[in-house]
Amino acid sequence: MPDNIKYTIFICEGTGCVSGKSHEIRQALEQKTAELGLSNVKVDFTGCHGFCEQGPIAIVEPEGIFYTRLTVEDVAEIIQSHLKDGKPVERLFFKDPVSGQAIPLYKDINFYHRQQRIILRNCGHINPERINDYINRNGYNALKKVLSEMNPIQVIEEIKKSGLRGRGGAGFSTGMKWELCYKEQSDIKYMICNADEGDPGAFMDRSIMEADPHTVIEGMTIAAYAIGASEGYIYIRAEYPLAVNRLRTALKQAEEKGFLGNNILGTGFNFTIHVNEGAGAFVCGEETALMASIEGKRGMPRSRPPFPAQSGLWGKPSTINNVKSLASVPVIISKGADWYNKIGTEKSKGTAVFALTGKIANSGLVEVPMGITLREIIYDIGGGLIGGKDFKAVQNGGPSGGCLPASALDLPVDYERLAAAGAIMGSGGMIVVDSQTCMVDLAKYFLSFTQAESCGKCVMCREGTLQMLKILDDITEGKGKEEDIDLLLELAKSIQAGSLCALGGTAPNPVLTTIRYFRDEYEAHIKEKRCPAASCKSLINFYILPDKCQGCGICKRGCPADAILGDKRMIHIIDQNKCIKCGNCLDVCPVRFDAVIKVSGERPQTPEGLIPVGSWQNSESEEKL
Repeated sequence: MPDNIKYTIFICEGTGCVSGKSHEIRQALEQKTAELGLSNVKVDFTGCHGFCEQGPIAIVEPEGIFYTRLTVEDVAEIIQSHLKDGKPVERLFFKDPVSGQAIPLYKDINFYHRQQRIILRNCGHINPERINDYINRNGYNALKKVLSEMNPIQVIEEIKKSGLRGRGGAGFSTGMKWELCYKEQSDIKYMICNADEGDPGAFMDRSIMEADPHTVIEGMTIAAYAIGASEGYIYIRAEYPLAVNRLRTALKQAEEKGFLGNNILGTGFNFTIHVNEGAGAFVCGEETALMASIEGKRGMPRSRPPFPAQSGLWGKPSTINNVKSLASVPVIISKGADWYNKIGTEKSKGTAVFALTGKIANSGLVEVPMGITLREIIYDIGGGLIGGKDFKAVQNGGPSGGCLPASALDLPVDYERLAAAGAIMGSGGMIVVDSQTCMVDLAKYFLSFTQAESCGKCVMCREGTLQMLKILDDITEGKGKEEDIDLLLELAKSIQAGSLCALGGTAPNPVLTTIRYFRDEYEAHIKEKRCPAASCKSLINFYILPDKCQGCGICKRGCPADAILGDKRMIHIIDQNKCIKCGNCLDVCPVRFDAVIKVSGERPQTPEGLIPVGSWQNSESEEKL
């Protein structure tokens, strides 16, 4: 930083903050500081900080003041109060969801200081479109070390010794994967980065590529050297335009600096990376389907063996690693396998990145050591549930993961223990739900995603998931039969056994775990025609409590189905035959009246006919309802 710079204000320009117009905030800051002649203030931008729920975000260095939910209108006050007068703007500080305390410093916020950032080490701290920022944080030092001091076998052994396992979900040893490809004899080998992130609620890989693209490039180049590849592909979703643009910029800069291309750093090693934009098919996250897509074919998995290390892209030996796996490699090489091996558990080393979303107070990206408990992630880092509501379940591992109940909150998070509980590590999706969520409906939601994304190659995946989905539809609509639960379990077992790839093999997981941990909810839907969470539309009704209705007409005016009857100062009635269960009446009824209720199961409509407000007897109302 130049000697005359007193403050540097970094604006987050990851996708989440950009959608909140953070680029306009940066432009306003640049314009105002220039107009005022504040030559001691530098305005810059970074990629994603991870705390997307609080965006747009800005950090003022060197103090580390953390501003949240900024607007262009806040710029003038920040400049006058903080950058000119030296008094930070307290109203823009982060408010702790539990204590309500305003916390000024980035490092003191639980969401951040309880994390251990290795993969995300640079995210939010560098300008992703400027290679020198990455170099100044020891970027490409690992590549220099590998090319000048290590042969491919030594690199592979170091990665094996670290215990790094694939962060794309399978958890296979990264070093062993490299070794298998290294041993194959071929004139051409390919190194592939799987950035085809398609899980609902997941944005880990996208944010890394937006915030720190060079760490992926460096890790990928080291991997290519280890296996003997001269050409590589980054397979990324076309729906990630910002990540794609920053990757292309980073690749160009890396070539200009001699970290890519021919004769890298004068060592004689050649490696070129291409960007391949995928069309958004979830199945293309599977290795063989991904390679088929790169080759211009329909993205469908094939049987194995041969494995990609033997016959991969265009029939040549190939290695495929996830974004987070590759982002870990430069740190392992720089700090050593022994350092990395001390983080995590006996069989699951290092850290994991999760997209913490759902009914959580602090949603965003979190990186934590393997072995941390779900409780620590959800309550210590995530700040608990929105509004202090009760935790019900967490869906771990994306749409093919499992739903774990409150009894699993103290479960350490690693590959083996999540699998034993019925979930998977997956690529890192973690969706938290509260008591108002119907677990049958949640299972249906995830199964509908995997069913729609099935490539159709395997009969059991294509037809089995469809049959499971139809059964779940019946259950949530009050048409379920007692034998449906056993039928779902039977179908799930067949789908797992008869599917070629992991999409089909893990598709039943949400159904299996919700039956395992929330079977009573399935039985309530089937036997009592009742949704315990009062969530399934076919099984709920809205009623107006006659002893509380004030005849104000707000609910009637807001009803899109014209289902509410009653004149002013008359007790209103909901016509159940017209009601579309939208819940608008419940939302708009003034809190001071609290006259609308949502009930699961059948209840008689009351009162009979329209009567004036105040004539209904309070003592009779609950009995009649």
